[in-house]
Amino acid sequence: MTSSAPPGLARLNRLDPAAAAGLLRGVCAAADWSAAVAAGLPYRDTGALLAAGDAATAALSESGLDAAMAGHPQIGRPAPGESASAREQAGMAGAPEALRARMLELNLRYQERFGHVFLVCATGLSAAQLLAAIEERLGNTPEVERAIVRTELGRINRIRLGRLAESADPADPAEPAEPAEGDASG
Repeated sequence: MTSSAPPGLARLNRLDPAAAAGLLRGVCAAADWSAAVAAGLPYRDTGALLAAGDAATAALSESGLDAAMAGHPQIGRPAPGESASAREQAGMAGAPEALRARMLELNLRYQERFGHVFLVCATGLSAAQLLAAIEERLGNTPEVERAIVRTELGRINRIRLGRLAESADPADPAEPAEPAEGDASG
């Protein structure tokens, strides 16, 4: 670690592995993922942290992937009081009621078909684009969808890890030091 590490990364590097894993659970709910990333502390820079996160995502078992998905709310229904979900799903915030209702219907159909929440990295996507994504992905086989979910989870984890590394506020590790424009991953 260098003295020029961003504030959140410097803070993470000072934690013991158990405390770091706890903090990292806010990035990804899978215990195996957070333990793997915490085991690599300290990180010399954000790039090294992101690489560790990527490796941990790729290494998730099927049950670990399930645990990670369980930590994500439905698109259009962010968890109350959870600022990361609300921010990440900002593309749905001003959606017309008919679109929101259709998204809820398709979320339920998706969960029935695949047995888990529809997971998409929605950064920069509008409500209409999110709706189109779920409509398209409903036609996938379970095997294809599992691969897509792992990729989307990796993208979400990278965004959240980047925020954690840059965060100047120890009370909210997912908040960036400077608000990002148009962010809506989730």
